[in-house]
Amino acid sequence: MGGFFIACHTVFGFLFDLLNYRGRMRKLVTHLKDRIRWSWQGLAATWHGEYSFRAWVCANLVSAGLALWLPLSDGVRALILVIGLLVLVAELFNTAIERAVDHTSTEHNLLAGQAKDAASAAVALSALAGGLAWVIGLLSLF
Repeated sequence: MGGFFIACHTVFGFLFDLLNYRGRMRKLVTHLKDRIRWSWQGLAATWHGEYSFRAWVCANLVSAGLALWLPLSDGVRALILVIGLLVLVAELFNTAIERAVDHTSTEHNLLAGQAKDAASAAVALSALAGGLAWVIGLLSLF
């Protein structure tokens, strides 16, 4: 008898899920559209407000163009492109941390300064990784 109730519960649960599927998909699409809009707003605000982000985007465009033009292996090319994107991600985090810290207080604070310096160091280390990928890529040509 218990198996019958489990089977009925499973069948009716499945039917309910089918009927509710459309509502869940609509909610998923709405959430996805919101997240895309917020991401673009963050990118646009960073592009307009941060010279260093614009500089990194330009450097990445040059880097990507060279990586696609030079006869590099697919692995090296992918590494250069991915690390370039990670530099931009690090710069976005750096900008977010700087803005959050500056919003919290305009007074000089040791911990706030250390947080901003650490975020800046993350950008520098990711850029160093990109430079290292380029050195490896160029050495592989010889």
